[in-house]
Amino acid sequence: MNVTACPVSVSIQIEDFDLSLEVMRLRENDASVGAVCTFVGTVRDRQGAQVVSSLELEHYPGMTEKSILAMVSQARQRFDIRGVRIVHRVGHLSPQDQVVLVAVTSAHRLESFQACEFLMDYLKTQAPFWKKETTPQGIKWVDARVSDDEALARWGIDQPNA
Repeated sequence: MNVTACPVSVSIQIEDFDLSLEVMRLRENDASVGAVCTFVGTVRDRQGAQVVSSLELEHYPGMTEKSILAMVSQARQRFDIRGVRIVHRVGHLSPQDQVVLVAVTSAHRLESFQACEFLMDYLKTQAPFWKKETTPQGIKWVDARVSDDEALARWGIDQPNA
């Protein structure tokens, strides 16, 4: 596994991100990249049968970035990856807004696919973000989901949601 040459960039921001620009920067100056895997999460207009008009995301500055960097360190130990870019938005978001970007480069596709999925599973359960949904019935905090814990457990990590 290549744990020496792996540029890592993590941003927690209110502003939207440009997927093409982020991927271009991640691939820049690394001719050994043969695969780029990206995941972009967006705000849905419903949660189950419940209509959602907006989502508010909060985080603990400093702690959140540290937690995500620890996740990336785990990914670097597990997968032969070339680079990682994670962007997570906070603040007020509407349906169809982009929330999160996980982008991973590697020499071959399998490593990128697996690392991207691993990082997203880890983000969903271990990164200290808090979400509030606005629905016609009012505002409510979003609870952790058992299915997210199960996704992380398949990587051999048995930790309850943060």
